Amino acid sequence: MKARLLSIPDIALIGGTRAALGAGIGLLVSGRLNKDQRKAAGWALFTIGALSTIPIVLGIIGKRPVNEEPVGMGV
Repeated sequence: MKARLLSIPDIALIGGTRAALGAGIGLLVSGRLNKDQRKAAGWALFTIGALSTIPIVLGIIGKRPVNEEPVGMGV
């Protein structure tokens, strides 16, 4: 596995998409709302979570691994 550096905003964005995805799945399987409300909210959150994951993953994969970072660049 290659290590990559992530900033705090990157980590927060990943956590937010995981939360939306999880909340969507939770609403789809829960019984708190009526069926139509539950399906609409659940699918919306699931879709947002799933679709927003794609550019995040591509951005992380596109980062250079930690051991390939230039040394002494003053970062």
